Amino acid sequence: MGDAASPSGMMASMTNGVDVRTAAAEFDRAAVADAESAAEDERKQVLSRFPLEQWAQLPLERYALGQGAPPESGPTYCRLMEFGTPHLGSIKGGSAAKHIMYHHNSGEWRLAAPLRGMDPQEAWAELRGQFVRAFGAVGAGDFEALDDLEMLRYGPTLVTKSLATYFPQHFLPIYAAEHLRTFVTLLGGEAQAGVPAARTNRRLRELVRTREEFEGWTGQEVMRFLYKHFNPRQRTIWKIAPGERGRLWEECRDGGFVCVGWDELGDLGQYQSDTELKQALGAHWPRSSGGSLTLARRLLAFRDLEAGDQVVANRGTDEVLATGRVDGSYRYDPDRLEFHHVVPVAWDTSRAQKLSKPQHGWRSTFAKVDPSLFARFTAHNADSGSGSVLDSGQAQTGTPIALPEDVQVVLDALERKGQVILHGPPGTGKTRLALTAALALDGRAGVLGADARQRAEAQAEMLHGDRVRMVTFHPSYGYEDFVEGFKPDLSATGPGLTLALTDGLFHHLCSRAAAHPDQTFLLVVDEINRGDLPRIFGELITLLELDKRNLPVVLPVSKRRFSVPPNVRVIGTMNTADRSISHLDAAVRRRFAFLPVGPDPDAVSGTVGPLDLAAFFESLNTRITRHLDADHQIGHAYLLREGEPIATEEDLAAAFHHEVIPLLEDYCLGRAELLHRILGGLVDAETGRPLLMPPQDLADALATEFTSGVPGPDA
Repeated sequence: MGDAASPSGMMASMTNGVDVRTAAAEFDRAAVADAESAAEDERKQVLSRFPLEQWAQLPLERYALGQGAPPESGPTYCRLMEFGTPHLGSIKGGSAAKHIMYHHNSGEWRLAAPLRGMDPQEAWAELRGQFVRAFGAVGAGDFEALDDLEMLRYGPTLVTKSLATYFPQHFLPIYAAEHLRTFVTLLGGEAQAGVPAARTNRRLRELVRTREEFEGWTGQEVMRFLYKHFNPRQRTIWKIAPGERGRLWEECRDGGFVCVGWDELGDLGQYQSDTELKQALGAHWPRSSGGSLTLARRLLAFRDLEAGDQVVANRGTDEVLATGRVDGSYRYDPDRLEFHHVVPVAWDTSRAQKLSKPQHGWRSTFAKVDPSLFARFTAHNADSGSGSVLDSGQAQTGTPIALPEDVQVVLDALERKGQVILHGPPGTGKTRLALTAALALDGRAGVLGADARQRAEAQAEMLHGDRVRMVTFHPSYGYEDFVEGFKPDLSATGPGLTLALTDGLFHHLCSRAAAHPDQTFLLVVDEINRGDLPRIFGELITLLELDKRNLPVVLPVSKRRFSVPPNVRVIGTMNTADRSISHLDAAVRRRFAFLPVGPDPDAVSGTVGPLDLAAFFESLNTRITRHLDADHQIGHAYLLREGEPIATEEDLAAAFHHEVIPLLEDYCLGRAELLHRILGGLVDAETGRPLLMPPQDLADALATEFTSGVPGPDA
């Protein structure tokens, strides 16, 4: 398993094993010159349009977004900082809430919490005053005064970019608080949560100045170096269809962008959450309530694409038109005839190809692309005549395979906390995710993109090794099974029953981990909440905390000294439909990170006859949540066969009648009216009995009941 889960190992995996000093020595600083010149021109533009000495009288109409056409004096301050100064460092992505106050297209002013209830002009006077105080404090060298400006905490990226623009000698052009904390840790500092981003920026600048490899570097050089080699952002690869059947592809290719529809929504930057956007979708498409939350989340992911993100343009479910790298930020372009939502992309058409088999999830505009799949078809050379690389089932030797986002989240939580519980409704893939994370920790990331058989073989081999163990807890599982206890000695030959002191599973794992401190050892506990955790862990529950590792205790049975080594990790899985989750011991809760694993409509993207499977899946779960609760939703595994979305009417009927309905009947506890509210016309209102119908009719009935009116796919 190596040291992939150690503190240094996690950072090394993020950087492909390259340390800061080595990467800095190889970084081409001269390549930054053009970008640095452009950044200085942008800075001068800000200073010219918004001089420091005029901030005290700056009118609201020159500050805030959303006030109609730009004034004759040029773009507003917020528009210039977010959209007109990309070389100074990006603050794009997310909603307009980063600007602390802005004019929503509904006609209302959206204000940060300290300003709510105020008249917009009154609120602006308060906010402007805090900007002026911040600029004055920095000019006087009183950086601690920034901590007292409460309103500015609600726009950390805008405020930090403003300070770096007016005072580049005091701040680096890095603005996201999470990124700043990551870089501080990378350079050996201690990142403090809860402090203003500007203070963390100053701390990072101090660390940079102490490193000899950065001697003489400019802020732009530091910023571009850190993002190139140590980018902390989890990057999802998206497939985006350029119009129905790729009809807008030539325009997108020649113009260097990708665009999508849903123009009636207006600028996506005005929406602060997926729920708000879902409501807007429902307002424009009133019958689309079932499938619009997934669409809302995908549209926000499109809006938040950043420079460097990778995308795929497709036609249908089996053709790659090109791969691309995002080289700008989202913009809303109402001057286009259609498809007003635009993201700049540098396209590479050399990887255009026909895939060896359809990708069922590609029927909609947006779909996530598995990193291993992306690695395989980007290794393909369209001119080689070798056919689709998907025929081989493996990436070319040496092709780096990025970890899936959900796996990386688990590894990060393990690094931070030491123990993780994956919790969610049944069928969401909690055990599968736990074993996938185990494969990554065991140095087997290359198999994550392989077929199911190869993955199963790798998992079996891993579990037969010395570093990963798996156990399922149950009510009779106890301390003597987990830590130590006296058990019958089956090798004894004398009369009567002979008991022998026996080490439990966790004791064995910790002993091996102590003997190999340079490796990481992992215990996977399936159905962790079905066991009596205080009884199973006993006094060892205290030793799970990372700061108490290697702390010795005396075991009560054997009186031996025992400790939990720092290189041991634990992943548990928990079914939230089991109400015993609410009875977890508080001491156990404190020592585990809890990661939700929810139903994933992307996993079941496909169609069965007239039925959009993902839309049906989300609409059904919406009803379950409304009439039961979110813990009783169904997982996507119920609609999968051999890892693929079900594709035939017969499989759909079998899954619905033999798996989904029995589960719902169990949840409803014989309450026919409750089952009727969830399944609607598919249940006899008088008897509460689910209707039986031929498989070919079921798909049509489900489409009518659950997905009628949902905005359709346009791949």
